[in-house]
Amino acid sequence: MSDANNLISHLIELRSRILKALLSVLIVFICLAAFAQDLYKLLAMPLLEALPENASMIATDVASPFFAPFKLTLVLSFFIAIPYVLYQVWGFVAPGLYRNEKRLVAPLLLSSTLLFYAGMAFAYFVVFPIAFAFFTSVAPEGVTVSTDISSYLNFVLKLFFAFGVSFEIPIAIILMCWTGVTDAKSLRAKRPYVVVGAFVVGMLLTPPDVISQTLLAIPMWLLFEVGVIVGGFYAGKTPKDASTQTTDNT
Repeated sequence: MSDANNLISHLIELRSRILKALLSVLIVFICLAAFAQDLYKLLAMPLLEALPENASMIATDVASPFFAPFKLTLVLSFFIAIPYVLYQVWGFVAPGLYRNEKRLVAPLLLSSTLLFYAGMAFAYFVVFPIAFAFFTSVAPEGVTVSTDISSYLNFVLKLFFAFGVSFEIPIAIILMCWTGVTDAKSLRAKRPYVVVGAFVVGMLLTPPDVISQTLLAIPMWLLFEVGVIVGGFYAGKTPKDASTQTTDNT
């Protein structure tokens, strides 16, 4: 009965934390809904600045002028609420962690959030201006560049996700070194394969152009080097006998 009661209490807590996370996204969305058009204009700015004179974006679907900003606002609400969502995740798993695990996981949650935001910022401020300037400059003569607003939104969200996830590489390396899956010396020996793999991943996650692929692959390689350096300090930190530790449930 005690095991069943514990399971039910955990499920109730999980449901409560999921609802709180969803509520946080909803609250942010309600606050941003009135600015949906302005947010989309801000998102489209890198492309609008690269378009030829007298060119503009278009809407090929009747409902696109409404649904594109609506979709952007919803996704942006989730991105903004990520810290609180991760806080709910932390609150659920923390009671089952050892003290030394808490000292590692808590900073990693904060770092992963900041790195995800950094990846999105890198895409918006660095990748978009370069990529859009290239795309518009190579248009054949007589072709007017007029991008559909829904297609543009899907394109940039894909890049945001790709760069945000790719910037999590140091976190993944630190966790692998900390758990003993690998070590910094072994990762350094695999550096040539990592460089090639970074370009392959960049090719798969970005549109089929060399600029986007390169602008993703190079930061991935640099972040790998950062992860190896930091991961070297965490190698072997996992205690050999976890049963001797006490669990902090407070």
